[in-house]
Amino acid sequence: MKVESEYADTSVSSELIYELEAKPPVAASFFAALQHVLASIVGIVTPPIIISNALGLEVNDASYIISMTLFVSGVATFIQARRIGPVGSGLLAVQGTSFAFLGPIIGAAIAVKSQADTQTALAVVFGCVMAGAFIEMFISRFLHLAQRIITPVVTGVVVTLIGLTLIKVGLVSMAGGFYVMNNVPDQFASLQNLGIAFVVLAIIVLLNMSKNAYLRMSSIVIGLAVGYLIAVTLGMVNFSRLENLSAFNVPQPFKYGIDFSWGAFIAIGLVYVITAIESIGDLTASSMISKQPVKGPVYMERIKGGVLADGINSFLAGVFNSFPNTTFSQNNGVIQLTGVASRYVAYFISGILVVMGLSPFLAGVFRLMPEPVLGGATILMFGTVAAAGVKILASQVIDNRSTLIIAVSLGLGLGVTMVPDVLKNVAPPEIKNVFASGITTGGLTAIFLNLILPQKKPTA
Repeated sequence: MKVESEYADTSVSSELIYELEAKPPVAASFFAALQHVLASIVGIVTPPIIISNALGLEVNDASYIISMTLFVSGVATFIQARRIGPVGSGLLAVQGTSFAFLGPIIGAAIAVKSQADTQTALAVVFGCVMAGAFIEMFISRFLHLAQRIITPVVTGVVVTLIGLTLIKVGLVSMAGGFYVMNNVPDQFASLQNLGIAFVVLAIIVLLNMSKNAYLRMSSIVIGLAVGYLIAVTLGMVNFSRLENLSAFNVPQPFKYGIDFSWGAFIAIGLVYVITAIESIGDLTASSMISKQPVKGPVYMERIKGGVLADGINSFLAGVFNSFPNTTFSQNNGVIQLTGVASRYVAYFISGILVVMGLSPFLAGVFRLMPEPVLGGATILMFGTVAAAGVKILASQVIDNRSTLIIAVSLGLGLGVTMVPDVLKNVAPPEIKNVFASGITTGGLTAIFLNLILPQKKPTA
């Protein structure tokens, strides 16, 4: 998962066959690009699948949103690698949708849908995605100040909360999904659903323990493919639902309209702050692996350009009915394995993702993936996010001040998640909507305590 990279060890050297500005032959570039796509495809399409399932979207709408997610990821990867003026890092850095935004987006969409319709809920989400993107663009110009406010303890708390608050989503998927839970309760948590989910989970865990680096990188893809085939064999997939899909997807800006909600904006905006800091770690690792400076003016301009590109790409995602983009860290492993750090490979990656995004059939196949199959993988992914947050916290010296920040923030954040009506009778709807997200409540608490609690003065 990308959240692990900010505090990952970046001291590993790599022997590069093609360095950053090299132009590999077309065949070599295409083969390297395919490996990057394989490493990132599940991470790109899973968030829109989960959101579509949570909202109960029809296959046509879900397929379109998944397609646009792939399309935007391709465009965003090109912008990040091409470096247009101050925008972009100029590195082989693949862009994709971030799991970090799942909680706030699903929470906001369901809240709006309970009072309006699905299209209005999507309009609010995409409007807040666009508005929140300006936060990351602004942060990119003042990274040194942001890092003083969003310390590793604050980041660790938020990342841990992101993982923990999503565990329920993964577990519900393993049992059959929210639709089955609410409409066909007799089929929820059936032996068939749980059995498939655990088969997928077991395959991924076993392959991750393999000494073969390519098997480890492909573990999620292989696990999902096996689970999907089992589900097809058991008659759980109805491919006839793909018959009415169009032959080609035409990107339509603002297809679902644009709306706004302060509660959704604050929740989504907070995650933009955290992902901006995480992207610094991802891009630093990419720079190191690509044999580029990791300090000094060149490095800082590259990092600022990369985070600025994250914000602009996320804005484009909202325009084209998709979700926030961020830099993927798993592709750093592909660079190390292949020895290809050429940013020109990113152009091939972009082309592949854009072509995939224009195919409604491919997106529809992803959409029809049964919830238990997806749940078997996402339960591990979300657990990994939480573990990454714990890892960030463990990398710090936890004194009494840090303990208080962690304890109060996790307590309130998880408390709101488990008892969402805690503010039902004491706060107006506007305030309740802001603090309905455990990520928002815990994250804002961590930032506030980090600012007001006195720090221990260093001894002489």
